[in-house]
Amino acid sequence: MKLIIGNKAYSSWSLRGWLACKQSGLPFEEVVVPLYNEDWDKRREGDEFAPSSGKVPILWDEDVVVWDSMAIIAYLDELSGGDKFWPEDRAARAMARSMAAEMHSGFAALRRECGMNIRRRFPPSAKSPEVIADLSRIYELWAQARARFAGDGDFLFGDFGAADIMYAPVCTRIVTHSLPLPRFAGAYLEAMYAHPFLQDWIAGAGEEDWVIQKFESATSA
Repeated sequence: MKLIIGNKAYSSWSLRGWLACKQSGLPFEEVVVPLYNEDWDKRREGDEFAPSSGKVPILWDEDVVVWDSMAIIAYLDELSGGDKFWPEDRAARAMARSMAAEMHSGFAALRRECGMNIRRRFPPSAKSPEVIADLSRIYELWAQARARFAGDGDFLFGDFGAADIMYAPVCTRIVTHSLPLPRFAGAYLEAMYAHPFLQDWIAGAGEEDWVIQKFESATSA
C-alpha cells in the first residue's frame, strides 16, 4: 500500500490516516508531499490525487483507492481482521464510533482558531467562547469514555484504537496552544504523547525543513 500525506508538522488529517496505517500492522509506503509549495497546485492535479480532488491523506492499495481518514480506518479495519480499531464490547464500540464521527464532522472553532503545528509551543492566550465550548465537549466525551470503558487501560476505551486516532490531533493542539486541560485528561494526554506511533510522527515532523508561514502563529487556522 502507499499512503500519501502532507507535512507532518501541520496536517492533522494526514496524521489520522498515518496512525490508522500504523495501527493496522500492514506494510505501507509513506509518501510526504509538501503542502502549498510551488509544486503543490500542479501535483494535486495529477492522477494519484484525482480521486480525492487533491486532498490528503489518500491511500492506494494496488488499484483500490481510499481517501478521507474515516474511510481509511474502515478499509484497514476490514483488511487487518477487524480487531485492531474498535472495542469488542458492543456498547463501547457504539460510543467509540459516535465519538469518532463527532470529531470528524465537528469542533470547527477549535480547528479554525488553533491550527496544528507540532513543532511549536505557544503561550496561553484567551480563546473564543466557541473554542472553550468545543474543548468542554471534547473533555466531556473523554471523561465518559474513560469512566465507562477504559478500565485499567491508558486510552479512551482501554487499548489504543480508532477513537484515539481521531482525537490525536486534538491532543497536539492542546499542547501547541497551551489550552486549558482538566486534571483527569492529563494522564490521557501523556499516554497519547508516549505512544510510539505518535512519537515517530513527532520525530518526523521535527526533521522536516518546510515552513508554512500561515501556520506559524498562534492564531493560524
